Amino acid sequence: MFRRLLPHTLEWLRADDGLRITDHGSRTLTAVLDLVILFAWSFAASTVLPLSSEVPLIVAVRRAEGWIVPVVVATAGNYLGACTTYWLARVAVDRTVRHPSPRAARATGLISKYGPPALVLSWVPLVGDALVALAGAAHMPFGPFSLWTLLGKAARYAVLGWLVN
Repeated sequence: MFRRLLPHTLEWLRADDGLRITDHGSRTLTAVLDLVILFAWSFAASTVLPLSSEVPLIVAVRRAEGWIVPVVVATAGNYLGACTTYWLARVAVDRTVRHPSPRAARATGLISKYGPPALVLSWVPLVGDALVALAGAAHMPFGPFSLWTLLGKAARYAVLGWLVN
C-alpha cells in the first residue's frame, strides 16, 4: 500500500530541497523518517534530557546528500525544545515562587545582566539548558529570547552540517 501512496503523496520531497531523492518507495520513506527522528531527537536534546543531537544530524546529512534541510529540521526541533523549557520555567516560577531565594535571585540577575545575547550559547550542552530556563524564570521577553536562541542553534547546526557534507 505504501509503495503506491508514497510516490504520489510525497512527490514534493523530490524537488530541489536538498534531499535529492531519485527513486520512490523505501528511500523516500527512509528520508522522511530520518527527518522526523532528527526533529524529535533535536527537540528532546534541547530539554533537560541528557541527549546530543549531533549524531542524528550527521546521519541525516549523510543520508540526504544535502545539508540544508536536515539543518533546518534540527534547528526547528531544538528551538521548539528550548521554547518548551523557557515556558515551563516561566510558568513554574510564576506558580511556585513568591519570594525567590538569594541564589535564584542571583541566577536570574546574571541572565538579566548579560541579556538576550547570552542565549547564543543556548546550544552548549547543560549550560544552554540552564540559560534557557533562567531566561524563562527571569521573564525575558519572548522575541529577543527567540532571536538569540535561534541564532545560536542555527549557527551550530549550519557549521556542523556544512562540515559533514
